[in-house]
Amino acid sequence: MNELTKSEELLLLAIMRLENGAYGVSIKQKLLETSNRAMPYGTLYFILEQLSNKGYVKRSSGLPTPERGGRRKSYYRLTEEGKTALSRAYEMQQNVWRGFPDLVTNYQASK
Repeated sequence: MNELTKSEELLLLAIMRLENGAYGVSIKQKLLETSNRAMPYGTLYFILEQLSNKGYVKRSSGLPTPERGGRRKSYYRLTEEGKTALSRAYEMQQNVWRGFPDLVTNYQASK
């Protein structure tokens, strides 16, 4: 299993938080809300396609709506592989940051 990029990790977390309401606009809004990071739609959908190809998300279509000109929304949800990838990313972050307060204290003391 490959490591997630930071953008992939943020999108997977947004999808997880949105549960059944994860579609392009809501994912973009949640990403901005939780990370203060804006992402163009082209980038968003490119990364979603990559995550889908890796088996981390599954896309499904909703019902056609008049406000969308009869087009369907694509909804995204995490797969078990996506949940596992997020768990591994979280564990890696914990390992990397373990002991950070001590490292900062020692670094400042050595100046």
